[in-house]
Amino acid sequence: MLEEELRNTIQGGYRAFLDSNGLRARLGQKQMIAAIANSLGSIDSDAEGHRKAGNPVCVVEAGTGTGKTLAYLLAALPIARHRGKRVVIATGTVALQEQLVNRDIPALLKSTGWDYRVSLAKGRGRYLCPVRLEQCLDSATAKDSGQFLFEDEISFNPTGKLIASYRAMNDALQEDQWAGDRDAWSESLEDSDWRPLTVDRRQCAGRRCRLIRECCFFNARDALDQADCIVANHDLVMADLALGGGVILPPPEDTIYLFDEGHRIAGTALNHFSGSCRLRTTTHWLGKLQKQVDSWSELLKDAPEIQSRLEKLTAAAGDAEKLLGLVYPVLEKSLAQAGDGDAEPRWCYPNGDPGEDIRELAGHLSQAFGVLSTLLEVLSDRLGDAMDEPHFPVPRVDLEQLFQQVGIWQGRTDGVLKLWCCYAREDDLANSSPYARWLSLEQQAGGVLDIQVSASPTDAGGLFRENLWQRCHAAVITSATLRTLGKFENFGKRCGLPADTAFTAVAGAFDFARAGSLSVPDIGADGSDSKAHTDALIRTMPELVDWSEGTLVLFASRRQMEQVYEQLPDTCRESILLQGQWANQEIVRRHRATIDKGSGSAIFGLASFAEGMDFPGDYCRHVVIAKLPFSVPDDPVYQTLSGWLELRGVNPFMELMLPDASLRLHQACGRLIRTEQDTGRITILDRRIVSKRYGRQMLDDLPPFRRELN
Repeated sequence: MLEEELRNTIQGGYRAFLDSNGLRARLGQKQMIAAIANSLGSIDSDAEGHRKAGNPVCVVEAGTGTGKTLAYLLAALPIARHRGKRVVIATGTVALQEQLVNRDIPALLKSTGWDYRVSLAKGRGRYLCPVRLEQCLDSATAKDSGQFLFEDEISFNPTGKLIASYRAMNDALQEDQWAGDRDAWSESLEDSDWRPLTVDRRQCAGRRCRLIRECCFFNARDALDQADCIVANHDLVMADLALGGGVILPPPEDTIYLFDEGHRIAGTALNHFSGSCRLRTTTHWLGKLQKQVDSWSELLKDAPEIQSRLEKLTAAAGDAEKLLGLVYPVLEKSLAQAGDGDAEPRWCYPNGDPGEDIRELAGHLSQAFGVLSTLLEVLSDRLGDAMDEPHFPVPRVDLEQLFQQVGIWQGRTDGVLKLWCCYAREDDLANSSPYARWLSLEQQAGGVLDIQVSASPTDAGGLFRENLWQRCHAAVITSATLRTLGKFENFGKRCGLPADTAFTAVAGAFDFARAGSLSVPDIGADGSDSKAHTDALIRTMPELVDWSEGTLVLFASRRQMEQVYEQLPDTCRESILLQGQWANQEIVRRHRATIDKGSGSAIFGLASFAEGMDFPGDYCRHVVIAKLPFSVPDDPVYQTLSGWLELRGVNPFMELMLPDASLRLHQACGRLIRTEQDTGRITILDRRIVSKRYGRQMLDDLPPFRRELN
């Protein structure tokens, strides 16, 4: 039970926030605060503060406008402090992270008078490395750009404009006007221009670095140790869990996690634990590594111990290179089973099983890359020690560059090793779903074809059970869309949630029946006939869309989107912003600017515009959904998991495809009403939603807009 003192603190904080901002209490918000507080309050801890009883996970579905952020902060912060725990808020995007740190949390603390230290946690790649900046500027000054290689393995050869930006960064750092955070830099930088300035954990010398006092990443990370509340993103939480937990963020046992945009976490986990490599590209890289090692050996002739380790590295890379050459024709035969119908064929191994022969080859490859990985780890440790030796016969700046280069080699080697270990392992199909394993034919620069070998887990639930739910003190998961077909069951399975998880759906904030309408006109074809449906969209779209207002048209496939766009009259295309023409954020900027000028603008977008995008008011008066958003049946992860389910007598359409499509449709409809003042309409151009039984289920799952069904 929640202690009375805590209950009074939470209730008092809520009243103070409402009074300070001239707001009224919202039913859904009150329900959410109570659900989270009661769930966290029910957890029983031992004398050391370790959870010994009580359900650790609370799931709350709360629609847009509920005020989820305020609700979970009000409930979790006081309880975490009372229990001696820290709060980690995990969001889906950097933009929401910054909104929490710069606006939402300060507003709460100011209104309530609460005193909590808050810190923003980002990955190492968001921070500049002073050593790398120094190397870049030295290299540019000496006009010796090819002296060392960076993460993309392209010789560093910057333009004069880029060097001017680097020098401006250096000046800003020296004058304490910038902390080295990419997101806080005034200019926009391409990834390829930012990458030379960063390191990953393998390339970082850590506390051994001569510029550690100036390290942007460690200075930011030190602040985390003092924080009561840390704002991170889903990827960073997954990265920490993959390293064992407590490496980047506080240990799970000492943490209450708040997962905002929680509908994304299963997909994020699968992506984070997947991997791939291109055979010819990796073979070429191993050959290049040997040449690079040879060039370093000459420089290290006065350090015979390290030179000897480099010679062993050359031999191990050569062995791995030969093995990859042997495996290429074997996998080429597998890929031939995909047929000649596709320009870029892909072969997904049935049930994720590549067969005994390929497993055996993968075992040999995993051994070879394992040897390479071990040699690199030992070499990295020795170089780190050498940098601490004041009279080492090799200059420190050279040791730093080789240490960074070894880190690059380690990162690539470990990724390939993980992949081949996955291919060498036989899955236990009786107790868990298999890994998806597939091959695809990819075209490189110059038209050369290469086989890409890929693997991915199909069950995020197992990852969460092992790495998080069994360990964390508590976790709260919230989003506007967590139920599918009216139930939490699918979400619970996908995330491997404990059987006693507390599920709650709170009252919504919007009067959907007043705010908007939903129609399903008959355009003469449904989504099951791709060509007829595309032709119907081309005929219908010019009259259906009001080109003078803000419109969002969502497609389920890029091919159909581009076909419709190309066949529309020029007068329509003038008002359309097509995904792919510019970056998504640039499309949003142009769309808003056009609407602000009083003109009409229509965005033609795919799945990335169907969730997370915020178009209040005139920015979106009409959402058009071209086709029900079913997964592509030949997606390797879906294909593998559905095959496994069929073997167990489960219908994959009902278990996987329908719930996923229902969730995505709900997300797409959620783009329309973003504030209590918004009004508009939704048009679904796929009659299956009214003609099929499963369509009716999807329709019933949507917000209660006024229905205009022909």
